[in-house]
Amino acid sequence: MATRSGTRRAAAAPPAMPTDRVYEAVYAAVIDQRLPPGTRLREEELAQAFAVSRTVVRQALHQLAQDGVITLRPNRGAQVPEPTRRDGEHVFDARRVVECEVVRRLAGKLSAAQLAELRALVDAEERATRSQNKQEAIRLSGRFHLELARMSGNPIFVRLLEELLPTTSLLMALYKAPGEPMCVAHSHRRLLGGLERDAAGSAATEMRRHLNEIEHSLSRTTAPATPALRDVFKRYRGGGGA
Repeated sequence: MATRSGTRRAAAAPPAMPTDRVYEAVYAAVIDQRLPPGTRLREEELAQAFAVSRTVVRQALHQLAQDGVITLRPNRGAQVPEPTRRDGEHVFDARRVVECEVVRRLAGKLSAAQLAELRALVDAEERATRSQNKQEAIRLSGRFHLELARMSGNPIFVRLLEELLPTTSLLMALYKAPGEPMCVAHSHRRLLGGLERDAAGSAATEMRRHLNEIEHSLSRTTAPATPALRDVFKRYRGGGGA
């Protein structure tokens, strides 16, 4: 089983092992808000959705819990966490420290290929937002932030952000007003401008402003609806497993 180093989620090829397949699918579903906070992750339902054994599901859930993506409680099983507003303060404090330093280090040092890759992500995020494809916009937004961390060359930054992104998505699902995107693509475009101009201070300031904007948008008080697991993971039904 891969660790939290980011090598698995960064890989181009899909996970080969059934346990990895379940892990990646649940992780992605939390990130793009297909699994809202508080959702119960029942082993039997997941085993049916992925056409794998409950042993495989149990292994994936234990790794997800170890990585802080879900919670495992005695006699209650697995559940998507329900972070509090206080948890949110801690998450955004950590993201400001990590991501402001990331862009400060990257300013003026990105290759043409790296800048093109980041622009392509922002372009795709804008298209998804315009077409009201919320889940795709959220996925691309998270990937943009994660790619910046990877480009910094510091695997600890990557690992920290991989731990912080799921909780950020859960906070958005719980507290962000309906209809608003998780991240605003034009903020990402302004960030790119600072990075390209070799403006370390400007890029760090823009990242801080961007993260503050997201944090301050957390105002909703009503909980989102909880979907059936078979609907969330229906595309995996019928796949091979162990």
